[in-house]
Amino acid sequence: METYALLWAATMNAGTVLALASLGLLINEKAGVVNLGAEGMMLCAAIAGFATVVHTGSDTLGFLAGMGAGALMAAVFGGLVIWLNTNQYATGLALSLFGGGFSAFVGVSYVQAKLPERMHFQIPVLADIPFLGSALFKHHPLVYGAIGLMFGLMYLLYRTRAGLVLRAVGESPDSAHALGYPVRRIRWLAVVAGGALCGLSGAYISIVYTPLWVEGMIAGKGWIALALTTFATWRPARVLLGAYLFGGVTMLQFHLQTAGVDIPSQFLSMLPYVATIVVLALISRNPKWLRVNMPASIGKPFVPN
Repeated sequence: METYALLWAATMNAGTVLALASLGLLINEKAGVVNLGAEGMMLCAAIAGFATVVHTGSDTLGFLAGMGAGALMAAVFGGLVIWLNTNQYATGLALSLFGGGFSAFVGVSYVQAKLPERMHFQIPVLADIPFLGSALFKHHPLVYGAIGLMFGLMYLLYRTRAGLVLRAVGESPDSAHALGYPVRRIRWLAVVAGGALCGLSGAYISIVYTPLWVEGMIAGKGWIALALTTFATWRPARVLLGAYLFGGVTMLQFHLQTAGVDIPSQFLSMLPYVATIVVLALISRNPKWLRVNMPASIGKPFVPN
């Protein structure tokens, strides 16, 4: 029983990485902007956060550094695609490639570095409950923060004026502009906010999830986060559910290896990516349902008249 509790705990931990990044990308896409640079932003944020903790010993500063790195890269991306009208897909890919190379260059001297002693978190009393304590109540605060972020984003998007304006910009930027809303500025702010969350996800990986720095350590999680927004049909609650699903698939490979299942490790490592392809293929079978939920102006540039 304890083994399953630890598997669920690992699933929530892995899912948090994807949830933070996916919710950030969801904000981007709700505003009508597609950012394919998540992988690069997460890599740069991972080394920024890790290096900050190495030098300061403060996890909080490390998370802020990661968010700052992600926000800065997103701000540059937003300036290019929103004001200079460069192609969103090509610019995002360029950002991802840049992030991979730049993080590898900067991180050379940190490969052997070690972080200060890690803190262990748990919720008093609740952590002592059999099974549930190990599964649910011994996580880093950001695990619960990702859940809170999902509820906050649901409230923002569907219960506030700001959320209505953001969705309007993603659905019909011309109409929003005609009503006097600064479409380009709103899109840029959404892109920066999304980049900050991708940066927080990258910093979480190098500071908490696997507290070390290795070149390319994001290992495709940025691309899975991008797929998750489509899988979730741009709904925050479904993003969190999908993040835990893919997190569980990722952790299952290690669980099966520990259990001695006679399957080549390479096939087990393929599981998260195979699951991504299968889910996207199933979703694509119903294009009408996808179009109903997809922001109408996603990926389309806006040039005010």
